[in-house]
Amino acid sequence: MKNCQEFYDCYSPFFGENLVRVVEIGAQNVNGTIRDACPATFDYTGLDFVAGNGVDIVLDDPYKLPLTDEFADIVVSSSCFEHSAMFWVLFLEVMRILKPKGLFYLNAPSNGSFHRYPVDCWRFYPDSGKALETWARHNHLNSVLVESYVSDQTDDQWNDFVSVFLKDERYLADFPNRIVESKEDFNNGVVHGSSELIKPVFISEDVKKLLAIDLIIKKQIKINLS
Repeated sequence: MKNCQEFYDCYSPFFGENLVRVVEIGAQNVNGTIRDACPATFDYTGLDFVAGNGVDIVLDDPYKLPLTDEFADIVVSSSCFEHSAMFWVLFLEVMRILKPKGLFYLNAPSNGSFHRYPVDCWRFYPDSGKALETWARHNHLNSVLVESYVSDQTDDQWNDFVSVFLKDERYLADFPNRIVESKEDFNNGVVHGSSELIKPVFISEDVKKLLAIDLIIKKQIKINLS
């Protein structure tokens, strides 16, 4: 929820006062809904593979979105792509329904427990966003990764990989702000136009915690032996 709120805070002001259409993929309200982070004036459509709270349209095919070309200004998806067996196919569908100036907010776990819903296939690492940009270009799209990062853990095991894509790179100047410019609790940030990682980290937060616990145990053993 925090990551999605930061996305809207950063990018939604640049859509002006016209009607803004938002489409969420994986919209069922299971443990809360990112619909609550969306500005109240935006038009919202929730898609999911099953009916449920927060779902406006149930998908017959998980790789075909029943919306016209260039329908949406913004597509959002949180904790869904790890459950898509072929998320790269779904990514192309997202690009299809986005307007040329449209943004795609993708949030998927970078670590965490195996959790079938109904399957659990993937985790996303810092280079995943650039890989999807390459996939888009391979399919003759002018899509671009605007930014990405891995957020810090907050009272649980999860580190979220967050990325923002623009359907057509020609509109990049229309979105001058970046989430990572004001955010502190993240690592391995990527911004368009730079090959350098922001706050690079090569040991996961889980491993850091395990190493810290191991050090404490070794110190305690040393004290006991002495």
